[in-house]
Amino acid sequence: MTENAKKAVAGLATKPAKTATPKTKLLISVKNADEAGMALEAGVDLIDVKDPSRGSLGMAHHETVAAVLEVVNGRVPVSAALGEWTPSILTEAVWHLELPLTYVKWGLAGYTHTPGWGEELLETKRQVPAPLEVVKCAYADWGKAKSLPPMEVARFAKRFRYRVVLLDTFKKDGSTLFDHMTIIQVAEFIDCLKRGGVQVALGGSLRPEQMKQLKGTQPDWVAVRGSACIAGKRDADLDPVRIRKWKETLGA
Repeated sequence: MTENAKKAVAGLATKPAKTATPKTKLLISVKNADEAGMALEAGVDLIDVKDPSRGSLGMAHHETVAAVLEVVNGRVPVSAALGEWTPSILTEAVWHLELPLTYVKWGLAGYTHTPGWGEELLETKRQVPAPLEVVKCAYADWGKAKSLPPMEVARFAKRFRYRVVLLDTFKKDGSTLFDHMTIIQVAEFIDCLKRGGVQVALGGSLRPEQMKQLKGTQPDWVAVRGSACIAGKRDADLDPVRIRKWKETLGA
C-alpha cells in the first residue's frame, strides 16, 4: 500500500496550511426529467441519466436524456450511461452523442484480458466527439462481471489520461462496494488515480453511514441511486428526504 493510501485510511493525510480540503460532491442517477428536477431542487452537483431496469449502467432512451438536459438547463453537469462496452456501442448510442452532455460512460462487463487488450477501448474513446468526456468505469465485483480488476482499470486510465474514473458494482443485489473491496483497496485505488491527476467517483450502492469509512480518501464524487430512492430500492422513485440526507452527510 502506498504511503498516501495508508494516511488516507488512518484519516491522517497531511493538509497544506490554509488550504481547504476539496469537498466530495453528490452525483445522483435519475431515470427521467421529473427526477432530475427533484435532484436539482435538492442541490445535487452532477446528474447522471440511466435506466435502472437495464443494469448498473443501463442506457436510457435518448429522448429521456434530452428531456433531462432541458430541465437541467446547464445548471449542473449531466452524464449518461451507455450500457456495457461492445464494438458497436457508439452506433447504438449515436443520438446520445448529439446531445450537450458533459460525460458519457460504459461498463466493461464481459471484457477480459486478451493480447493487446485496451486498444479497442481507446479507439472507441477517440470516436467520441469533443467536448464530451468519457468516464472510465471499473467494477469492484469484477469477477461477477467477467471484467478487469479495478487496479488494472485505474492504471490504464492514468496511463491514457482519462479525466474521470467511476468505481461501481456490477450486480445490484443488496451488496455494497465494501462487500467486494476493503477500505484499504479502495484507498489505494483512489490514491493511484489522484496521483495521476484523475478524478474519482465512487458508486457501489453506498449508504450515508458508510462515508465514515472513507474519511481521508477524498473521492471527488459519490455516485448514488438506490440509497436515494424510496425504501432504498433503485427501481423506485427518488426520495427528496434521502437526497437531503446525502447532502448533509457530505457537508453541504
